[in-house]
Amino acid sequence: MRSRIVGICLCVLALIVVSWPARAGGLYTGQVPVGSQSDGERAEALKSALGQVVIRVSGDSGALAKADVAKAVADAERYVQQFSYQQDIVTEAGQTQVRLTLVAQFDRDAVDRLLRNVGLLKDTAPPPEGQVAAVDATPGSYRVWIAGVRSPQDYARLIGALSGNEFVREVQVELARGDGVQVRLTTAASLSRLLGNLSAGTVIRVANSKPPVDGLDALLDLQP
Repeated sequence: MRSRIVGICLCVLALIVVSWPARAGGLYTGQVPVGSQSDGERAEALKSALGQVVIRVSGDSGALAKADVAKAVADAERYVQQFSYQQDIVTEAGQTQVRLTLVAQFDRDAVDRLLRNVGLLKDTAPPPEGQVAAVDATPGSYRVWIAGVRSPQDYARLIGALSGNEFVREVQVELARGDGVQVRLTTAASLSRLLGNLSAGTVIRVANSKPPVDGLDALLDLQP
């Protein structure tokens, strides 16, 4: 019965075709959903946020496996320039809830120095913050299917991850079926750049970047 109610809620949300404006973000900014503003949860969220930045700037999904990088991430507060909490009011299944996100800006010079010391960053400076290389900066509109959306909480987490991505300008939910949703994304970058950026986070995993399905540009999974 509960799963049926969840399915109905997701279908209603999808049929409304809600558009979500994306948050602005920079190359050295990490965004992590949190449950509270407690010191302990903030410390853990800052580690995740710095991990996002390290992978994004280095372009290496295995960067966190390096001992020096892991040590730096464990002491993420040393690299923070500023942080804030963003609250979004969402209505799910008729109930109003507050979704809280930690937004952390990290010291560009310190992050670059760390990555350069471990051989993950060339001497050539990365693109200015908020920009991407010209070859990847082609805006577009893509339709993706995301599986693993089994509850209103999953739905909120998914939308938060997409709308908070620095390359996403608009999110339109077009269809919900079973445990999946079909979403159209308007982006400020190429699909490959966007998928790489999403994979660097902890919420969404790319299952197939070239699916043999007409009308879909990528298949994604919501991570538990």
